[in-house]
Amino acid sequence: SIIRRQRQELKLLISELKDRDRELNDMVAVHERHIQAWEDDRQKILSLAERCSLLTSELNERNAVIKSLTKKLKLLESQHNDSKITLENTQQKFKELTQKITDSSVHCQALEEKNQSLHCSVLELSAKTGQLQAREQELLRMLQLKDKALIETTDQITEVTSKFKTLENALRAAKLEEFSRNREQQDLKLTLNDVVFQVNKMKDVLSEKMKESSKHQEEISHLKHENGCLRSELILAVEEAQRKDQLYQFTKSKQMRIEKELSSLRQVCVKQQRDLHFLHVNLESSQDSMQ
Repeated sequence: SIIRRQRQELKLLISELKDRDRELNDMVAVHERHIQAWEDDRQKILSLAERCSLLTSELNERNAVIKSLTKKLKLLESQHNDSKITLENTQQKFKELTQKITDSSVHCQALEEKNQSLHCSVLELSAKTGQLQAREQELLRMLQLKDKALIETTDQITEVTSKFKTLENALRAAKLEEFSRNREQQDLKLTLNDVVFQVNKMKDVLSEKMKESSKHQEEISHLKHENGCLRSELILAVEEAQRKDQLYQFTKSKQMRIEKELSSLRQVCVKQQRDLHFLHVNLESSQDSMQ
């Protein structure tokens, strides 16, 4: 009965070992599928990383282009500010020259009025020459003095007119310079508009590239999360395989113990059979002796 029970236990253990073997084979197949899926995910991650590096290099190039364009834009803005400052200075000089011209014209008008008054006084004096014979010499001296003053005023008027002409020439030159400055300013505005358009275009392209890069980063993070899940599943599968291996070792050791017990039982059975045979021989011999 012990041998039968042990044989039944052996059969149960063998069936259980076969089941464990099938489970181990299934787990190995699942593990291989997991490894293949992990390798596919790894290849996908590597390709996405390469694409991301290419996009980052292209983004760096576009950033360099944008930096050079911003430098050009700053240079053009500085040139525009310089031209604006020079234009303001020219306008200030023009205002000063116009103020000087107005002052000189007012002075000329005052001198003309003075000359007219002097001429009227000369006429009055010439009309009164008959009555004022005693003061003739004095009036002649006064007239000489007035003539000198008139000469001086005429000299001043000629000098003012020459200055006025030089100021007109300077005004014409300032107007020409202002016209050239306005033209340069218009050209700078046109180039500035072109540069701003190019910068806006590059900004739009950069925003699109940044959106694509963010999408790729999200895909990479999602794949990393899936890779972590697969790794945790792989670790759990490995731990389960280790537990099954331990169970297999335990059942193997149990089978070895059972085999040892069976061998010891067999030896005991052989010894009992020998003892029974010996007793049977003794019994036969004793029966023969009794007969």
